Amino acid sequence: MGRIEQRKKRKKRRLKRYMYILFALFLVVGGVASYFVFQTLQAASSSYDDLGREQSDLRDEAVNISDEPFSVLIMGVEDYETEGASGRTDTLMLVTFDPDDQSAKMLSIPRDTRVDFAGMERTDKINHAYAFGGKEMAIDTVEKFLEIPVDYYVSVDFDAFIRIVDVLDGVTVNVPFDFEQKTMAPDSYYVQFYEGEQHVNGEEALAFVRMRKEDPRGDLGRVERQQEFLNALADEAMSLQSLTRVDRIAEVVGEEITTNVRIRDGFGMLMNLNNFDRDNLESVDFDTYHQMIGGVSYQTPDRDSLAEARMKLKEHLQLIEATPEEDEESEGEGGDEQH
Repeated sequence: MGRIEQRKKRKKRRLKRYMYILFALFLVVGGVASYFVFQTLQAASSSYDDLGREQSDLRDEAVNISDEPFSVLIMGVEDYETEGASGRTDTLMLVTFDPDDQSAKMLSIPRDTRVDFAGMERTDKINHAYAFGGKEMAIDTVEKFLEIPVDYYVSVDFDAFIRIVDVLDGVTVNVPFDFEQKTMAPDSYYVQFYEGEQHVNGEEALAFVRMRKEDPRGDLGRVERQQEFLNALADEAMSLQSLTRVDRIAEVVGEEITTNVRIRDGFGMLMNLNNFDRDNLESVDFDTYHQMIGGVSYQTPDRDSLAEARMKLKEHLQLIEATPEEDEESEGEGGDEQH
């Protein structure tokens, strides 16, 4: 046998070996991907609850999240005192997203904000709406307060929050200043936070996002820490190491998180967020002032400030036309010069 034929045979054997290796890798990767998808679908199916509402009463028809602006209400529910029987919303965060320009706006409603409840003649702290009527009343009350539709919701209790962070083996957050905060667990303890990067477990992460009394900026500073945590959580969740824990994460989602995001909408939402730049996330807030009414402490919204926040959210959801602020300013300056 000549050398040329021997080389050809060796090449064929190597090619065949490479093909076997590639095929084996394909099976492994395909199997893992299928497993991830299966776990995600299972979790999404068990956590889905549309609350009997196909769409917001403030919408003529349901939005298409692939190409239309939509809103999501994130509810962090505290139910330690009632052992899960009921609870209050410790966190209410409304996020609007426009898939066209990949922009998002986020507004956090302070828990002591004094509002009119939806569906009943009652004025109280907004975090009590959940206790009186569950997710439905909390959503309806937020809609009434902000005058915008809540298209989707995600309800997360403290146990789910803690378990997800622990499944990820903790997250690294950027602490803005030194402070101390007590955890929420039955065997609670104080956590000391130091300015700079700090790796925290689930209990410590919850303490990090909940603290407000020691924050010189109050609820505004609390909102910024929540944003910092969400960014850190997203970075950790997207790491290759965390992807191997998808089954445990899916278990937590299925057991302790409820949402009206359908599976197909969820995939569409993920596709929209795939190229999202954090710089396109804008915080929207409104001013409040302290009031004592009937011996109870409230944060009463400033009307003008609240109206401005509502306007920004409505413009972002394209419910009203955006105000051309720069053009108005230039026209105003020109008018002054004429006078």
